[in-house]
Amino acid sequence: MFKHTHPYQPFIKKNTQKLIVGTLPPPRFTTGKLLEKDVNFCYGSYYNSLWLFIDKIHNLNLRYDNSQEAINQRKDFLIKHKIGVCDIVESAERDKIDASDLGMMNIKLRDLIGYLKQYPSIDALLFIGGNSKNGPEYFFRKHLKDYNLKLELVRKETPKIHSFVIQSENEDSISRIIQTVSLTSSSGAANISIGSNPLYKQLKASNPEFTTFDFRVMQYQEFI
Repeated sequence: MFKHTHPYQPFIKKNTQKLIVGTLPPPRFTTGKLLEKDVNFCYGSYYNSLWLFIDKIHNLNLRYDNSQEAINQRKDFLIKHKIGVCDIVESAERDKIDASDLGMMNIKLRDLIGYLKQYPSIDALLFIGGNSKNGPEYFFRKHLKDYNLKLELVRKETPKIHSFVIQSENEDSISRIIQTVSLTSSSGAANISIGSNPLYKQLKASNPEFTTFDFRVMQYQEFI
């Protein structure tokens, strides 16, 4: 049994406004056996395209290697744009050592609501993946039940948008609305579901060169 522990603490600053929320990076980030083009930071797997999307949207010319400069480039971007990263899974166990969300067992979640109360400037959560089993939104819905909270649908089109209301750490403060956005997963496994998306089919029909990468760039640029 492999104990898959998240290798990174949440990356949140006092003025952070949005949080990127996923599950766990691939096991090699826990064991420290990175590939040549991996970056030792949140979403640093070269096979997870999140930073490739962000790079394309903002023309950042990022490095993709094990260097400190590559880490600093990503941190600088997040700080400049008031974006944080707080994956919802703290640890899990696996029979098979891979990055599958469905393969996670005995899962320990982070107290995401606690972080939202601690950092009152945060007003949005960006789920990297939808509500499929063991995805970030799936776990967050379970987490909300511990606080007697629930998501309310705001927009049903992809990416779906929900909202909920919480009280800040100071109980005398005014309640605030947090918005959640369920972005299509940045992993390659999501390409199959994108292929069946009606909007993608429409865009692909009008432009045969349009790709699943382009589709996610189009989706992500509205929120990141």
